[in-house]
Amino acid sequence: YSFDLSNRKELAVQRDIFIFQCLIGCRVGDLMRFTAANVIDGFLEYIAGKTSDENPLTIRVPLTDTATEIINRYAGGEMLLPFISETNYNLAIKEMFLLAGLTRNVTVLNTVTRKDEQRPLNEVASSHIARRSFVGNLYSKGQDPNIVGSLSGHVEGSKAFARYRQIDDKIKTNIINLIQ
Repeated sequence: YSFDLSNRKELAVQRDIFIFQCLIGCRVGDLMRFTAANVIDGFLEYIAGKTSDENPLTIRVPLTDTATEIINRYAGGEMLLPFISETNYNLAIKEMFLLAGLTRNVTVLNTVTRKDEQRPLNEVASSHIARRSFVGNLYSKGQDPNIVGSLSGHVEGSKAFARYRQIDDKIKTNIINLIQ
């Protein structure tokens, strides 16, 4: 969030939107339609577009100070944030990661060969990483999966939610240290 993009103002805007998405955990399709009316008493409130037809649930996510700061920075427009197209947003995320030096190799599944491969993080970064980061960050803090799921719009027992909950090395180390 603090990475200096003052020489790339349009990229700084998309960085702010990405950080906001990391703090609220919504899908990109929902992010694109938020207005000031979605902010109610310090919460971002919405019905996820993906589930609005089959099982509409109201999602309420408390806004952090940083999320509120970002909202206030762009207040006054028709939409909550000055979002560009989903494609251009994802391209901006890749560029931001590259400029910030977020280029470590990560293991991903090649969707064509169905085999794992290592790729630089900046090449695979997208808006979905913001959603995964939201879930993963809350889960790694030891939060009840049901609470995290209610904040991200996942129903109890969601297979997608289970994929977001990555048990990282830090969690494994902390639990092992309990038996020393």
